[in-house]
Amino acid sequence: MAGARSLTIGLLGSGISGSRTPRMHMEAAKAQGLEYDYRLIDSQVRELPENAGTILDMLQKEGFDGLNVTYPYKRAVIPFIDELSPAATNVGAVNTVVFRNGKRFGHNTDHWGFAESLRRGLPGAKKDAVLLLGAGGAGGAVAHALLDEGVGRLMIRDVNAATADELVALLADHYGPGRADAVSVAAEAAGVADGIVNASPVGMEKLPGLPLPAEALKAGHWVADIVYFPLETELLATARALGCAVLPGSGMALYQAVRAYELFTGQKPDIERMREAFDSFN
Repeated sequence: MAGARSLTIGLLGSGISGSRTPRMHMEAAKAQGLEYDYRLIDSQVRELPENAGTILDMLQKEGFDGLNVTYPYKRAVIPFIDELSPAATNVGAVNTVVFRNGKRFGHNTDHWGFAESLRRGLPGAKKDAVLLLGAGGAGGAVAHALLDEGVGRLMIRDVNAATADELVALLADHYGPGRADAVSVAAEAAGVADGIVNASPVGMEKLPGLPLPAEALKAGHWVADIVYFPLETELLATARALGCAVLPGSGMALYQAVRAYELFTGQKPDIERMREAFDSFN
């Protein structure tokens, strides 16, 4: 898709009216002189077919060149993708689909996005043991990123124990047994963790609250959240008040968008311009 003069890109998801992704992409394209139309495809606004494959068929026929994909479609689209990137295969979730030459290419930029945010935002953070809250599509990407970044032991807690077990099994296949395990009590796991990462939806504006008991947080923890709406979640506010080093969801949101933009356009965007577009919502 490199060199395309006009691109139509969409964000497929549910309840996405507050997304900052379109503005980031549009500003990056404007800086490079690209005709770039970024549209929201929100199942809460537009009636969509139930089958993810039918949705992709419809959008492809409508002339979309690519899609960002978010909840609840990150896993649902996989059976209808022609070719998956290694990251999408390993994570088991797709957040970026490129339509090219009649085929569908599925990618996962959440993985690199979180890893880059962690490297830049918490350099030198101790990673002997980390507690990950949430094992869904985003949680899988974060889990792979954490292990790739050298986490010794990854403890995974999900409200659905089977989901956590499935992720642990996938991680064992990729990294070998013993690097990750499922835990049932978040507070107990937090007691031996250096860092805590929230990859669950708890803390979003539509699902406020804490993903673990407040008393489980200690001053020595570093705490990351992938939620960015609101930017200062209750988890981060509570951790910050204790003196914890914190990492907001803005970093992952920015860097996953950077990588997705590269996949759509074949060009590297101005990251600072995309950051400014993200921050313009504040």
